[in-house]
Amino acid sequence: MSLSFTKMHGLGNDYIYFDCVKNTAPKDPSALSIKLSDRHFGVGGDGIVLIMPSEKADFRMRMFNADGSEGAMCGNASRCIAKYVYERGLTDKTDISLETKSGIKRLMISENGGVAESVTVDMGKPFIGAVGAPIVTAEGEYIYTFVDMGNPHCVIFTDKNTGELPLEKLGRPLENHEFFPDRANIEFVNVLSDHDLRMRVWERGSGETLACGTGACATVTAAVANGICRQGDRVNVHLKGGTLSITYTGDTVLMTGPAAFVFDGTAEE
Repeated sequence: MSLSFTKMHGLGNDYIYFDCVKNTAPKDPSALSIKLSDRHFGVGGDGIVLIMPSEKADFRMRMFNADGSEGAMCGNASRCIAKYVYERGLTDKTDISLETKSGIKRLMISENGGVAESVTVDMGKPFIGAVGAPIVTAEGEYIYTFVDMGNPHCVIFTDKNTGELPLEKLGRPLENHEFFPDRANIEFVNVLSDHDLRMRVWERGSGETLACGTGACATVTAAVANGICRQGDRVNVHLKGGTLSITYTGDTVLMTGPAAFVFDGTAEE
C-alpha cells in the first residue's frame, strides 16, 4: 500500500509524519518505522509519527522510534504536529490538545500570517526520582538524576566538554542499565550558567539525536533539583540542532521551540 508522508524536524530531531486523520493508518507502524528510518535505504529519520483522531483531545499522537519501539511522548514531535495540523488546515485553533501515551498535552502556537513560528508545549508535571545518585557501567561511574517526563531520563552533569564525549560508547550501556527496566534516554550536560545549559542526548531506541524535547525538559528539571537553576526561570538548553527555552514551574514544564517542514513524499508499506 502506498502511503503519503511528510518529513518534519524540530531542531534536527526528524521524524516521518503520517496524516491518519485524512488517510488510513499504516498496518504495522513498528515495522514501517524500522524500514523508513534507515538513512541509507529508507527515507531517513529518528522514527515515525502518526497524527490520529482522538476521542479525548483535538488530536492523538503515536510515535515509534527508529528501532520500532513505541514511545510514550516526544516534545519535538508534539511541536511538529501543532505546526502540521495548523498549517495543513486540520484545525484553526492555536491552542490544541494532544492525546499521547503519557497523557493529554497542551500545544500553544505563536503564529504570524498563518505560519506557526513557534510552539509552546505544556509537558505536565515531571516525576523526579534519584537525585545526585551514583550509577556504574563498564565505562565508568557517573552521578545522575532520574526524571520521568512521560518517558524516562537519566541526566548527568559533567565538567567534560559534551561535544568531545564518545556518546555511542557511553550512551548505549547507560540506556540499557539494570536501573532502568524500560531503558532510558541519556543526557550529558554542561552548565554554562544558571540560565544556559549545553546538552547532548542519547535517545532510547534511536541513538544520538540532534535534539530531544523531553530530554531538555528533564535536564532543566534535574538542574533545579540539584540547585543549578532556579524554579520558574526560563532556561536555554543548547542542543546540537539548536536551542529550546524551558521553564520548570514546580507544577509543570513549559517547552518553547520551532518546528519545520522538510518535504512530502510517498512510501510503500
